Amino acid sequence: MEVRILDYQPVHQPHFERLNRHWIEKYFWLEPVDIAVLQNPDEHILAPGGHILMAEHKHEIVGAVALKFVQPGLYEFTKMAVDEKYQGLKIGKLLAEAAIAWCKQNNANRIILYSNTKLVPAISLYRKLGFREVAVDGPYKRSDIKMQLDL
Repeated sequence: MEVRILDYQPVHQPHFERLNRHWIEKYFWLEPVDIAVLQNPDEHILAPGGHILMAEHKHEIVGAVALKFVQPGLYEFTKMAVDEKYQGLKIGKLLAEAAIAWCKQNNANRIILYSNTKLVPAISLYRKLGFREVAVDGPYKRSDIKMQLDL
């Protein structure tokens, strides 16, 4: 299966929102911060120094991940989603690896993420990638786990 990892372009915004809205609404609820980021990623992710990657398969956008700039050397891994039709095909792993590589290229020394332990496949992936659990202190009400990867 051929998957291309693309840098986000404004034309990807509807896909970024669709993919993330689906999983958030399936398992939780949209918080005000979600709506702001999903509807205007240029302002909330890109303008402050972050980055977004999209996964494309057969000319269809099937996944996304955002890297939110927190402070020099630190990014938050956020808004990662893979279309349900394509889950289990290692697209999340490809996106995560590309995101980690981007952080390294941009002088990050640490990546954090906030998640929920009921998202078992995601937590398992993060652990396989080297993320470890740290004390939770996040902006999301649905988060019950914070993880960190030292680069």
